[in-house]
Amino acid sequence: MPQPMHKPSDAVTGHATAADIAACRDLLRDGSRSFYAASFLLPQRFRDPAIALYAFCRIADDAVDCAGDAPGAQTRALATLHERLDRLYDGRPIDDPADRALADVVVRFAMPKRLLEALLEGFEWDAEGRRYDDLSGVYDYSARVAGTVGAMMATLMGARSAELVARACDLGVAMQLTNICRDVGEDARNGRLYLPRQWLREAGIDPDAWLREPVFNAALASVVQRLLQAADMLYRRSDAGIAGLPMNCRAGINAARYLYAEIGRQVERQGLDSVSRRAVVPVPRKLQLLAPILGTAVLTPRYVAAPALAETHFLVEAVVDATPPHWLTPSARPTPANCGLHRILELLELVEQRQRALSTR
Repeated sequence: MPQPMHKPSDAVTGHATAADIAACRDLLRDGSRSFYAASFLLPQRFRDPAIALYAFCRIADDAVDCAGDAPGAQTRALATLHERLDRLYDGRPIDDPADRALADVVVRFAMPKRLLEALLEGFEWDAEGRRYDDLSGVYDYSARVAGTVGAMMATLMGARSAELVARACDLGVAMQLTNICRDVGEDARNGRLYLPRQWLREAGIDPDAWLREPVFNAALASVVQRLLQAADMLYRRSDAGIAGLPMNCRAGINAARYLYAEIGRQVERQGLDSVSRRAVVPVPRKLQLLAPILGTAVLTPRYVAAPALAETHFLVEAVVDATPPHWLTPSARPTPANCGLHRILELLELVEQRQRALSTR
């Protein structure tokens, strides 16, 4: 059975300022419109910590990607990130808004360090150019770069039972599979391939030859469709975990779930061709998703008879085995799930205006 929900203490650890949180929010707004929109449906006490987590993840990802191709550059970047992580867990964050903000989150929510270490491990795999032969390998990678985010969000919201953390990891992995399907062409042009190589061979595609000259065809479409189906299975499993969150958190997480799943539907509407173009969900379609986002937020929690993915089990253990801070108390009375509806409507309108402005440049 799910454990009781918790809320964070009002205690302040003193590292981050309001300006630091604002800087983290700017990173979120520029780096992920879907997550930025979804964050406005989270209660304030969870919104800022979630933004702080995302900001550090974004900075870490960019640090490795932008390290350059010089020998050892990415290794040095990763070593620096591990040092930053050690310092903020020691209460001595470097002079950076994201590090100060995350240092506070780590203390307030007893965030297991293993989750952030696993995230950096995923970035290390990218730097190594690791290959993924089967779906389990793709799950292994996705567990690190995205399942970790699900586990961290569950930790923030006090969802520390094995069942709820497993479903949170399912959601993170599903989102990463969606990313992979959306970015096939972009990744290939950067010399990366995340589709299961075994699946490509079964479809009659030589992975290395295709990577040298990425083209879209029916065989590739069949592989993308298989991975989208794997993502959809995990999205459905994650619904049980979302229904087990505090009532006033469900709409925000539901927004991320539905907005990301819709990217997969957009890939399908484009004939599964994510080589020649990148799928973007139109704002009007996002607005149409508000009904299921808010409607499913009030559903009664249900049990899913499925253990954690083998590839995310270590993340579940990290959260379940961690000792919550003593100041975590049972959550306050839930507030209405649609309390942030007006905010997301306003935000989506701003996004649409921004897209129109960019298209006219």
